[in-house]
Formats: sequence, C-alpha cells, structure tokens
Amino acid sequence: MNPFHPLAWAHDTFWSLFTHGTVGLTAHSFDDADTATARPVVQPRPVVETPRAYRQAELPQEAIGMTWSSERFEHEGTTYDVKLYIPSAYDGRPLPMIVMLHGAQQDSDDFATGTEMNVVAEERGFIVVYPEQPESSNPLKCWNWFLPANQMRESGETAAIAALTRDVMARYNVDDARVYVAGMSAGGALAVNLAVTHPDLYAAAAVHSGLAFGVADEQISALCAMNDGRGKVRLPQASFAASGTRAVPLIVFHGDADDTVHPLNSEQIVEMSRLMHCDVEGALPSAAARAGRHEDGHAYTQRVFHDRDGVPVGEQWLVHGLGHAWSGGHPDGTHTDARGPHASREIVRFFDQFAIDRTAIQGDVCGRSEMSLP
Repeated sequence: MNPFHPLAWAHDTFWSLFTHGTVGLTAHSFDDADTATARPVVQPRPVVETPRAYRQAELPQEAIGMTWSSERFEHEGTTYDVKLYIPSAYDGRPLPMIVMLHGAQQDSDDFATGTEMNVVAEERGFIVVYPEQPESSNPLKCWNWFLPANQMRESGETAAIAALTRDVMARYNVDDARVYVAGMSAGGALAVNLAVTHPDLYAAAAVHSGLAFGVADEQISALCAMNDGRGKVRLPQASFAASGTRAVPLIVFHGDADDTVHPLNSEQIVEMSRLMHCDVEGALPSAAARAGRHEDGHAYTQRVFHDRDGVPVGEQWLVHGLGHAWSGGHPDGTHTDARGPHASREIVRFFDQFAIDRTAIQGDVCGRSEMSLP
C-alpha cells in the first residue's frame, strides 16, 4: 500500500479519530510564539551521528567537520524530534538556514537521505533543520496542513515550526535575512502555510508535490483537493496585516504523473503566488516556458515569474513522467525518483537569490480586505 495514496491516508486518518481521539488530530491554540509566555523549551540531546545520507553519497574531504545532531523541541505540550545539520563551513559567522518538512510516514533521516539536502548544504554552506511530526499528532506522521488552526500565525503547527526556527536562529549564528522553508507533499503544504503566515521570517519557500493555501479545512476537503486540484484558495488578509505585506517568493516542483496530489495543485500554487503579489488581473510578466531534459533524467518544463520591475519572484517546474516523488532524489530514501532534474540543487539555487529587506515590510499594498481565488 502506498502510504501517500489519498484513500489510504483518508482511511487511516478517519480511524485515528477513534483510536487516538479528536485531540490527536487537532492542533492546540496558543499565544504568538514571539511572546515571552510562549517561549519554547528545548531539550537538546548531545548525539552526533554520521548522516545516513552521507553513508551513500560521496562527500568532499572538508565535510569531515560537519555535525548531524538529534534534539527534542517542546512547544505548547507537543514534543518534536528534530535533526540539525551544521556544515563544516560553520565557524561562528552567520550562515543561511533551510527548514525541511517531510511527507507522510517519513522521518528526518529518511528525508535527508532522499532529498540529499545535506549534501547540497555542505557544498553551499547552509544549516538545515528537520522537524518530525509526532505520531501523537497524526498516526501517519503527516503534517495537518488542512486544519484551520494550522493556517494561522498564532496557533498550531505553523506557530510551532516558526518557534523552532527562531530557537535555532538564537542558538546558532544564522543570517536572519536568509532563512528558508521547503517541504514535500503534506510538508510542502505546510511550507505554503508558513510562507503565507510568516513572510517576515522566511525569505523564500519551496513546495514539492504540495498544495496551495486554504484549499481545505478538514479531511474530506483535503482529500478532494489532493484528488483534483480544484480546491478554493483563500489567503487571509489578517496574516499579511500582522506581518507586513511582503509576498514570499516560491519555487514549485511537481510531477505530471503524480496520482496522489494532482498536478493541478501546482498551477494553483502559482496562481496563489501571483495573487500574493497583488496580481489579480494576471498582469505580471513571466518568462516563456523553457523545455529541457536532465541528463539521464526526465524532461521538464520550467517557468520563471517576475514582478513589474523584472525581479524574479517565483519558478514552476513541471517534471514530465515524475510521480509522487522527490525529483532527482537518492534511491535510499522513500518517495524519491533518482532521475533529474535535481530538485534540491534547484531549490538552493533559487533560495540564493532572496534575502529579506526588512525596510520594505510595510503597509497594505494590495488594499483589499479579502484575498481569494475561485
């Protein structure tokens, strides 16, 4: 059984309502993580390991100084296992950071192995954080991206991941203008939630095989959105008013043979991104679609989107023949396709273009009380 398949996911989700109780699948509401009363508690475990991803990949000799550590992070009564990758280049000077959100029935080791993001981070000098969804929150370890509590800044899994992000930033010298979030499937959908609710924290986001913001508010609507990619996108104006109006640049990867999360969801994320840039009429120019084929890999179509000043604000990669799998991933990880293009390298290349200009976060440039797509 494919654990990513919608019917299997829905079956286990519904049964979990009885075996775990509704509390197990409902996020807790609490105060903004920025406040002193919501200060997260970190219980570090001094375990340093050789990443499984590195036991199956060739590394440069200088990578010997890297660390792969295990921690636990507690936030509002929920404890998350976390893996943290510190590259050998870290010497106390500020480095950029990526938060990686796994898919269903994955863990940090599996996700790091499959995406090879640690390998790319070692090459490019990034810190990488891998939080894990506990089974107490979802029996398939699936992020509950569809619950309304997780689509707000002040509560749920979005607030918890943001609090974890800030904690790692405080404990290491992270460049606070160059913090990013990426995810696969349910993790990709939660990465979208974080991009919408925390534009002041994440400079850019990557969504692989995920869904747009607000297309579901419970299990049935989530299943429908996954199946047909026709859920209604809703962007809450409140989140933009709370954190400024900066729209987070997005890079989107999706396989056109994905039978778990319909490829139309990729188009919805693109249209959502245009709306976040106040482009209701579709006036923002975009580069002509570029077709290509990765060496020994899949063919793909890439689109690059720019704002009215010609600055890139997003990319869409439609990988032809790719199913519900990380493009260019390592075969030792689950839900990967070793044939390129290599999503992790393209994601980091995209991230490298963006840093937060905090002087530009101000006002409501869209001037609307509601932001929605049909």
